[in-house]
Amino acid sequence: MPPKKAKDGPEVPRFGRVGNALKMGIVGLPNVGKSSMFNLLSESAQADAENYPFCTIDPNTTRCAVPDKRYQSLCNIWNPPSKYPAYLHLVDIAGLIKGASEGAGLGNAFLSHIQAVDGIFHLVRAFDSKEVTHVDDTVNPERDLETITGELCKKDLAYVIQQREHRENDVKKNPTMKLPPLFFTVMDKVQTMLENNQPLAKGCEWTAPEVEKINELIPGCITLKPTVYLVNCSEKSFITGGNKYLAKIKDWVKSHGGGLVLPFSVQFEEHLADLRKAEDVDGEKALLDQLKGRGSVLPRIIKCGYKQLKLMYYFTAGEKEVRCWTVAQGATAPQAAGVIHTDFEAGFIKLECCSYDDFMEHSNGQKSMANIKAAGKYRQEGKNYIVQDGDICHFLFNKAGGGKGAGGGKKK
Repeated sequence: MPPKKAKDGPEVPRFGRVGNALKMGIVGLPNVGKSSMFNLLSESAQADAENYPFCTIDPNTTRCAVPDKRYQSLCNIWNPPSKYPAYLHLVDIAGLIKGASEGAGLGNAFLSHIQAVDGIFHLVRAFDSKEVTHVDDTVNPERDLETITGELCKKDLAYVIQQREHRENDVKKNPTMKLPPLFFTVMDKVQTMLENNQPLAKGCEWTAPEVEKINELIPGCITLKPTVYLVNCSEKSFITGGNKYLAKIKDWVKSHGGGLVLPFSVQFEEHLADLRKAEDVDGEKALLDQLKGRGSVLPRIIKCGYKQLKLMYYFTAGEKEVRCWTVAQGATAPQAAGVIHTDFEAGFIKLECCSYDDFMEHSNGQKSMANIKAAGKYRQEGKNYIVQDGDICHFLFNKAGGGKGAGGGKKK
Protein backbone atom coordinates (compact mmCIF):
# COMPACT_ATOMS: atom_id res chain seq x y z
CA MET A 1 0.00 0.00 0.00
CA PRO A 2 1.19 3.56 -0.61
CA PRO A 3 2.29 5.87 2.19
CA LYS A 4 -0.60 6.93 4.42
CA LYS A 5 -1.92 10.41 5.01
CA ALA A 6 -2.01 11.65 8.53
CA LYS A 7 -5.61 12.00 9.62
CA ASP A 8 -5.49 15.66 10.50
CA GLY A 9 -2.16 16.68 9.10
CA PRO A 10 -0.08 16.97 5.97
CA GLU A 11 0.40 14.15 3.49
CA VAL A 12 3.09 11.61 4.30
CA PRO A 13 6.27 12.31 2.26
CA ARG A 14 6.51 10.41 -0.99
CA PHE A 15 9.19 8.03 -2.15
CA GLY A 16 11.62 9.19 -4.82
CA ARG A 17 12.30 12.50 -6.50
CA VAL A 18 9.93 15.44 -6.53
CA GLY A 19 10.00 17.46 -9.73
CA ASN A 20 8.27 18.41 -12.95
CA ALA A 21 10.48 16.44 -15.39
CA LEU A 22 9.84 12.90 -14.18
CA LYS A 23 9.78 9.84 -16.45
CA MET A 24 7.91 6.56 -16.74
CA GLY A 25 9.88 3.52 -17.93
CA ILE A 26 8.33 0.60 -19.84
CA VAL A 27 9.57 -2.64 -18.26
CA GLY A 28 8.98 -6.33 -18.95
CA LEU A 29 10.36 -9.51 -20.46
CA PRO A 30 11.60 -9.49 -24.08
CA ASN A 31 8.91 -9.73 -26.78
CA VAL A 32 5.94 -8.68 -24.66
CA GLY A 33 5.17 -5.56 -26.74
CA LYS A 34 7.18 -2.83 -24.97
CA SER A 35 8.68 -1.17 -28.04
CA SER A 36 5.42 -1.53 -29.99
CA MET A 37 3.54 0.24 -27.18
CA PHE A 38 6.27 2.87 -26.98
CA ASN A 39 5.85 3.56 -30.70
CA LEU A 40 2.08 3.81 -30.38
CA LEU A 41 2.33 6.26 -27.50
CA SER A 42 5.00 8.37 -29.18
CA GLU A 43 3.20 8.22 -32.55
CA SER A 44 6.48 7.46 -34.29
CA ALA A 45 8.24 4.24 -35.20
CA GLN A 46 11.54 5.23 -33.62
CA ALA A 47 11.96 2.14 -31.40
CA ASP A 48 12.92 -1.20 -32.96
CA ALA A 49 10.09 -3.69 -32.48
CA GLU A 50 11.30 -7.02 -33.83
CA ASN A 51 10.43 -10.62 -33.00
CA TYR A 52 13.63 -11.54 -31.17
CA PRO A 53 14.96 -10.92 -27.65
CA PHE A 54 17.02 -7.77 -26.92
CA CYS A 55 16.11 -5.97 -30.16
CA THR A 56 16.19 -2.92 -27.87
CA ILE A 57 19.48 -2.37 -26.03
CA ASP A 58 19.92 1.35 -25.47
CA PRO A 59 16.83 2.97 -23.93
CA ASN A 60 14.63 4.98 -26.29
CA THR A 61 13.02 8.14 -24.96
CA THR A 62 10.08 10.21 -26.13
CA ARG A 63 7.25 12.34 -24.82
CA CYS A 64 3.54 12.02 -25.45
CA ALA A 65 0.87 14.68 -25.00
CA VAL A 66 -1.47 14.21 -22.05
CA PRO A 67 -5.04 14.22 -23.43
CA ASP A 68 -7.25 16.78 -21.70
CA LYS A 69 -10.60 18.19 -22.82
CA ARG A 70 -10.01 21.26 -20.64
CA TYR A 71 -6.90 22.16 -22.62
CA GLN A 72 -8.74 21.66 -25.91
CA SER A 73 -11.60 23.88 -24.72
CA LEU A 74 -9.23 26.71 -23.82
CA CYS A 75 -7.51 26.37 -27.19
CA ASN A 76 -10.90 26.55 -28.93
CA ILE A 77 -11.85 29.71 -27.03
CA TRP A 78 -8.57 31.62 -27.35
CA ASN A 79 -7.41 30.09 -30.66
CA PRO A 80 -3.82 31.31 -30.18
CA PRO A 81 -0.96 30.71 -32.63
CA SER A 82 0.99 28.76 -29.96
CA LYS A 83 -0.46 25.76 -28.14
CA TYR A 84 1.45 23.55 -25.70
CA PRO A 85 -0.16 20.56 -23.96
CA ALA A 86 1.31 18.75 -20.97
CA TYR A 87 3.63 15.85 -21.78
CA LEU A 88 4.42 12.49 -20.21
CA HIS A 89 8.05 11.50 -20.69
CA LEU A 90 8.58 7.83 -21.57
CA VAL A 91 11.58 5.50 -21.67
CA ASP A 92 11.53 2.15 -23.52
CA ILE A 93 13.83 -0.17 -21.54
CA ALA A 94 15.21 -3.43 -22.93
CA GLY A 95 13.65 -6.69 -21.79
CA LEU A 96 14.79 -8.31 -18.57
CA ILE A 97 15.22 -12.07 -18.10
CA LYS A 98 15.72 -14.39 -15.16
CA GLY A 99 19.17 -13.75 -13.72
CA ALA A 100 19.26 -10.10 -14.80
CA SER A 101 20.20 -9.01 -11.27
CA GLU A 102 23.33 -11.14 -11.67
CA GLY A 103 24.15 -9.79 -15.14
CA ALA A 104 22.25 -12.19 -17.42
CA GLY A 105 21.11 -10.71 -20.73
CA LEU A 106 22.95 -7.42 -20.14
CA GLY A 107 20.81 -7.23 -17.01
CA ASN A 108 23.02 -4.89 -14.99
CA ALA A 109 22.87 -2.22 -17.70
CA PHE A 110 19.12 -2.62 -18.15
CA LEU A 111 18.47 -2.45 -14.40
CA SER A 112 20.47 0.77 -14.21
CA HIS A 113 18.16 2.18 -16.89
CA ILE A 114 15.18 1.34 -14.66
CA GLN A 115 16.86 3.03 -11.70
CA ALA A 116 17.05 6.23 -13.77
CA VAL A 117 13.27 6.54 -14.29
CA ASP A 118 10.71 7.64 -11.69
CA GLY A 119 7.83 5.25 -12.35
CA ILE A 120 7.23 1.94 -14.10
CA PHE A 121 4.80 0.63 -16.68
CA HIS A 122 5.18 -3.13 -16.08
CA LEU A 123 4.06 -4.72 -19.35
CA VAL A 124 2.82 -8.31 -19.15
CA ARG A 125 2.09 -10.63 -22.09
CA ALA A 126 -1.38 -12.19 -21.99
CA PHE A 127 -1.80 -13.45 -25.55
CA ASP A 128 -0.94 -16.69 -27.33
CA SER A 129 0.90 -16.53 -30.66
CA LYS A 130 3.06 -18.93 -32.62
CA GLU A 131 4.53 -16.01 -34.56
CA VAL A 132 5.72 -14.04 -31.52
CA THR A 133 8.29 -16.05 -29.58
CA HIS A 134 8.38 -16.09 -25.78
CA VAL A 135 11.75 -16.00 -24.06
CA ASP A 136 10.63 -18.91 -21.83
CA ASP A 137 8.83 -20.73 -24.69
CA THR A 138 5.39 -20.72 -23.03
CA VAL A 139 2.94 -17.97 -22.07
CA ASN A 140 2.53 -17.76 -18.29
CA PRO A 141 1.86 -14.21 -17.01
CA GLU A 142 2.15 -15.15 -13.31
CA ARG A 143 5.59 -16.66 -13.89
CA ASP A 144 6.60 -13.60 -15.93
CA LEU A 145 5.43 -11.23 -13.19
CA GLU A 146 7.35 -13.25 -10.63
CA THR A 147 10.47 -13.20 -12.81
CA ILE A 148 10.55 -9.42 -13.30
CA THR A 149 9.55 -8.59 -9.72
CA GLY A 150 12.04 -11.12 -8.38
CA GLU A 151 14.90 -9.60 -10.36
CA LEU A 152 14.00 -6.08 -9.23
CA CYS A 153 13.79 -7.22 -5.61
CA LYS A 154 17.15 -9.03 -5.84
CA LYS A 155 18.76 -5.91 -7.27
CA ASP A 156 17.28 -3.82 -4.47
CA LEU A 157 18.29 -6.35 -1.81
CA ALA A 158 21.93 -6.27 -2.89
CA TYR A 159 21.83 -2.46 -2.82
CA VAL A 160 20.16 -2.36 0.62
CA ILE A 161 22.68 -4.79 2.12
CA GLN A 162 25.54 -2.73 0.67
CA GLN A 163 24.16 0.53 2.08
CA ARG A 164 23.52 -1.08 5.47
CA GLU A 165 27.01 -2.52 5.71
CA HIS A 166 28.52 0.81 4.68
CA ARG A 167 26.79 2.67 7.52
CA GLU A 168 27.39 -0.04 10.11
CA ASN A 169 31.10 -0.08 9.20
CA ASP A 170 31.24 3.69 9.65
CA VAL A 171 29.91 3.26 13.19
CA LYS A 172 32.50 0.58 13.98
CA LYS A 173 35.26 2.95 12.89
CA ASN A 174 33.96 5.80 15.03
CA PRO A 175 32.86 4.89 18.59
CA THR A 176 31.15 8.29 19.00
CA MET A 177 28.68 7.49 16.21
CA LYS A 178 25.44 5.65 16.91
CA LEU A 179 22.73 4.55 14.49
CA PRO A 180 19.18 5.45 15.60
CA PRO A 181 16.65 2.68 16.36
CA LEU A 182 14.67 3.71 13.29
CA PHE A 183 17.63 2.70 11.11
CA PHE A 184 17.35 -0.92 12.24
CA THR A 185 13.54 -0.92 12.16
CA VAL A 186 13.45 0.29 8.58
CA MET A 187 16.35 -1.76 7.24
CA ASP A 188 15.09 -4.98 8.86
CA LYS A 189 11.61 -4.46 7.42
CA VAL A 190 12.98 -3.60 3.98
CA GLN A 191 15.25 -6.65 3.86
CA THR A 192 12.44 -8.99 4.91
CA MET A 193 10.12 -7.61 2.23
CA LEU A 194 12.71 -7.89 -0.53
CA GLU A 195 13.68 -11.42 0.51
CA ASN A 196 10.00 -12.32 0.03
CA ASN A 197 9.77 -10.61 -3.39
CA GLN A 198 7.51 -7.86 -2.05
CA PRO A 199 7.95 -4.45 -3.76
CA LEU A 200 8.76 -1.78 -1.19
CA ALA A 201 6.38 0.91 -2.42
CA LYS A 202 3.24 -1.16 -1.91
CA GLY A 203 4.15 -4.03 0.39
CA CYS A 204 3.16 -2.31 3.64
CA GLU A 205 1.96 0.95 5.14
CA TRP A 206 4.87 3.27 5.87
CA THR A 207 4.86 6.08 8.41
CA ALA A 208 6.22 9.53 7.59
CA PRO A 209 9.47 8.99 9.58
CA GLU A 210 9.99 5.64 7.82
CA VAL A 211 9.48 7.18 4.37
CA GLU A 212 11.96 9.94 5.18
CA LYS A 213 14.49 7.41 6.47
CA ILE A 214 14.11 5.24 3.36
CA ASN A 215 14.61 8.27 1.11
CA GLU A 216 17.73 9.11 3.10
CA LEU A 217 19.25 5.61 3.26
CA ILE A 218 18.22 3.79 0.09
CA PRO A 219 16.84 6.27 -2.47
CA GLY A 220 18.05 4.08 -5.37
CA CYS A 221 15.67 1.17 -4.73
CA ILE A 222 13.76 0.28 -7.90
CA THR A 223 10.73 -1.20 -6.13
CA LEU A 224 10.03 2.14 -4.44
CA LYS A 225 8.86 3.47 -7.80
CA PRO A 226 5.10 3.68 -8.52
CA THR A 227 4.01 0.91 -10.89
CA VAL A 228 1.14 0.45 -13.34
CA TYR A 229 0.61 -3.09 -14.65
CA LEU A 230 -0.28 -3.12 -18.36
CA VAL A 231 -1.74 -6.41 -19.62
CA ASN A 232 -1.15 -6.87 -23.35
CA CYS A 233 -4.05 -8.97 -24.69
CA SER A 234 -4.85 -10.22 -28.16
CA GLU A 235 -7.15 -8.04 -30.24
CA LYS A 236 -9.88 -10.67 -30.07
CA SER A 237 -9.86 -11.05 -26.27
CA PHE A 238 -9.61 -7.28 -25.80
CA ILE A 239 -12.72 -6.72 -27.92
CA THR A 240 -14.71 -9.49 -26.23
CA GLY A 241 -13.35 -8.73 -22.75
CA GLY A 242 -12.73 -12.41 -22.07
CA ASN A 243 -8.99 -12.75 -21.59
CA LYS A 244 -8.27 -16.05 -19.83
CA TYR A 245 -5.16 -14.77 -18.05
CA LEU A 246 -6.55 -11.54 -16.58
CA ALA A 247 -8.09 -12.87 -13.34
CA LYS A 248 -4.87 -14.63 -12.31
CA ILE A 249 -2.83 -11.52 -13.11
CA LYS A 250 -5.07 -9.40 -10.87
CA ASP A 251 -4.80 -11.98 -8.08
CA TRP A 252 -1.00 -11.93 -8.35
CA VAL A 253 -0.87 -8.12 -8.21
CA LYS A 254 -3.19 -8.09 -5.19
CA SER A 255 -0.95 -10.56 -3.35
CA HIS A 256 2.09 -8.35 -4.03
CA GLY A 257 0.81 -5.13 -2.52
CA GLY A 258 -1.85 -4.25 -5.08
CA GLY A 259 -1.73 -1.74 -7.89
CA LEU A 260 -3.50 -0.52 -10.98
CA VAL A 261 -4.02 -3.19 -13.68
CA LEU A 262 -4.95 -1.96 -17.18
CA PRO A 263 -5.83 -4.49 -19.90
CA PHE A 264 -5.16 -3.29 -23.44
CA SER A 265 -4.06 -4.68 -26.79
CA VAL A 266 -1.07 -3.60 -28.85
CA GLN A 267 -2.58 -5.53 -31.77
CA PHE A 268 -5.86 -3.62 -31.50
CA GLU A 269 -4.15 -0.24 -31.04
CA GLU A 270 -1.93 -0.84 -34.09
CA HIS A 271 -4.98 -1.84 -36.14
CA LEU A 272 -6.79 1.32 -35.04
CA ALA A 273 -3.73 3.50 -35.77
CA ASP A 274 -3.39 2.02 -39.28
CA LEU A 275 -7.05 2.78 -40.05
CA ARG A 276 -6.63 6.37 -38.86
CA LYS A 277 -3.47 6.89 -40.90
CA ALA A 278 -5.28 5.54 -43.96
CA GLU A 279 -8.19 7.91 -43.16
CA ASP A 280 -10.52 4.91 -43.29
CA VAL A 281 -13.39 6.46 -41.33
CA ASP A 282 -15.78 3.56 -41.96
CA GLY A 283 -13.20 0.97 -40.93
CA GLU A 284 -12.35 2.91 -37.79
CA LYS A 285 -16.03 3.19 -36.84
CA ALA A 286 -16.61 -0.50 -37.46
CA LEU A 287 -13.65 -1.43 -35.25
CA LEU A 288 -14.65 0.90 -32.42
CA ASP A 289 -18.29 -0.19 -32.60
CA GLN A 290 -17.17 -3.66 -31.54
CA LEU A 291 -16.03 -2.22 -28.20
CA LYS A 292 -19.58 -1.08 -27.35
CA GLY A 293 -18.69 2.33 -25.99
CA ARG A 294 -15.10 1.64 -25.02
CA GLY A 295 -12.25 3.09 -27.06
CA SER A 296 -8.49 3.19 -27.24
CA VAL A 297 -6.82 2.63 -23.87
CA LEU A 298 -3.76 4.71 -24.79
CA PRO A 299 -5.16 8.01 -23.45
CA ARG A 300 -5.91 6.35 -20.11
CA ILE A 301 -2.41 4.82 -19.96
CA ILE A 302 -0.87 8.26 -20.47
CA LYS A 303 -3.09 9.87 -17.83
CA CYS A 304 -2.42 7.08 -15.32
CA GLY A 305 1.34 7.36 -15.81
CA TYR A 306 1.20 11.11 -15.29
CA LYS A 307 -0.90 10.68 -12.14
CA GLN A 308 1.36 7.96 -10.73
CA LEU A 309 4.27 10.41 -10.89
CA LYS A 310 2.17 12.83 -8.81
CA LEU A 311 2.31 15.45 -11.52
CA MET A 312 -0.33 18.04 -12.38
CA TYR A 313 -0.50 21.19 -14.44
CA TYR A 314 -1.94 24.65 -14.43
CA PHE A 315 -2.90 26.68 -17.49
CA THR A 316 -1.84 30.02 -18.88
CA ALA A 317 -4.16 31.38 -21.55
CA GLY A 318 -4.10 34.44 -23.76
CA GLU A 319 -4.17 35.77 -27.30
CA LYS A 320 -0.65 34.50 -28.06
CA GLU A 321 -0.54 31.16 -26.26
CA VAL A 322 -2.44 28.50 -24.35
CA ARG A 323 -0.09 26.29 -22.38
CA CYS A 324 -0.05 23.58 -19.70
CA TRP A 325 2.74 23.94 -17.15
CA THR A 326 3.69 20.75 -15.33
CA VAL A 327 4.43 20.95 -11.61
CA ALA A 328 4.60 18.47 -8.75
CA GLN A 329 1.40 18.06 -6.77
CA GLY A 330 1.55 20.35 -3.76
CA ALA A 331 3.58 23.08 -5.49
CA THR A 332 3.23 26.56 -4.00
CA ALA A 333 2.48 29.59 -6.16
CA PRO A 334 6.15 30.73 -6.29
CA GLN A 335 7.29 27.20 -7.19
CA ALA A 336 4.70 27.03 -9.96
CA ALA A 337 5.82 30.43 -11.22
CA GLY A 338 9.42 29.19 -11.33
CA VAL A 339 8.50 26.59 -13.96
CA ILE A 340 7.91 29.48 -16.39
CA HIS A 341 11.08 31.31 -15.41
CA THR A 342 13.30 31.41 -12.33
CA ASP A 343 12.82 35.20 -12.18
CA PHE A 344 9.09 34.61 -11.63
CA GLU A 345 9.84 32.58 -8.50
CA ALA A 346 12.64 34.77 -7.16
CA GLY A 347 10.62 37.97 -7.51
CA PHE A 348 7.16 36.54 -6.84
CA ILE A 349 4.61 39.12 -5.67
CA LYS A 350 1.26 37.40 -6.08
CA LEU A 351 -0.78 35.07 -8.23
CA GLU A 352 -4.01 36.03 -9.96
CA CYS A 353 -6.04 32.97 -10.90
CA CYS A 354 -9.34 31.20 -11.28
CA SER A 355 -10.29 27.57 -11.59
CA TYR A 356 -10.97 26.10 -15.03
CA ASP A 357 -14.53 25.24 -14.00
CA ASP A 358 -15.25 28.83 -12.88
CA PHE A 359 -13.84 30.18 -16.15
CA MET A 360 -16.00 27.90 -18.26
CA GLU A 361 -19.11 28.64 -16.19
CA HIS A 362 -18.83 32.43 -16.31
CA SER A 363 -16.81 33.36 -19.42
CA ASN A 364 -19.63 32.66 -21.88
CA GLY A 365 -16.95 31.60 -24.35
CA GLN A 366 -15.27 35.04 -24.32
CA LYS A 367 -11.50 35.61 -24.41
CA SER A 368 -11.58 37.61 -21.21
CA MET A 369 -11.55 37.37 -17.44
CA ALA A 370 -14.06 40.23 -17.12
CA ASN A 371 -17.06 38.00 -16.43
CA ILE A 372 -15.07 35.87 -14.01
CA LYS A 373 -14.04 38.98 -12.07
CA ALA A 374 -17.63 40.24 -12.07
CA ALA A 375 -18.76 36.90 -10.61
CA GLY A 376 -16.18 37.19 -7.84
CA LYS A 377 -14.32 34.08 -8.97
CA TYR A 378 -11.02 35.73 -9.94
CA ARG A 379 -8.70 35.45 -6.96
CA GLN A 380 -5.44 36.91 -5.71
CA GLU A 381 -3.22 34.43 -3.88
CA GLY A 382 0.05 34.77 -1.98
CA LYS A 383 3.21 32.73 -1.68
CA ASN A 384 1.64 30.04 0.55
CA TYR A 385 -1.12 29.17 -1.90
CA ILE A 386 -1.01 25.57 -3.17
CA VAL A 387 -1.68 25.65 -6.88
CA GLN A 388 -4.53 23.37 -7.93
CA ASP A 389 -4.74 21.20 -11.02
CA GLY A 390 -6.46 23.20 -13.76
CA ASP A 391 -5.96 26.66 -12.26
CA ILE A 392 -5.67 29.38 -14.91
CA CYS A 393 -2.79 31.52 -13.67
CA HIS A 394 -1.25 34.96 -14.13
CA PHE A 395 1.82 35.83 -12.05
CA LEU A 396 3.05 39.23 -10.87
CA PHE A 397 6.71 39.50 -9.91
CA ASN A 398 9.54 41.94 -9.29
CA LYS A 399 11.96 42.10 -12.20
CA ALA A 400 15.65 41.62 -11.59
CA GLY A 401 17.16 45.09 -11.39
CA GLY A 402 13.94 46.77 -10.30
CA GLY A 403 10.43 47.28 -11.55
CA LYS A 404 7.43 45.00 -11.69
CA GLY A 405 6.48 42.42 -14.26
CA ALA A 406 3.54 40.18 -15.02
CA GLY A 407 3.41 37.02 -17.00
CA GLY A 408 1.98 33.64 -17.60
CA GLY A 409 3.25 32.58 -20.97
CA LYS A 410 6.44 31.65 -22.77
CA LYS A 411 9.73 31.19 -21.00
CA LYS A 412 11.98 34.17 -21.52
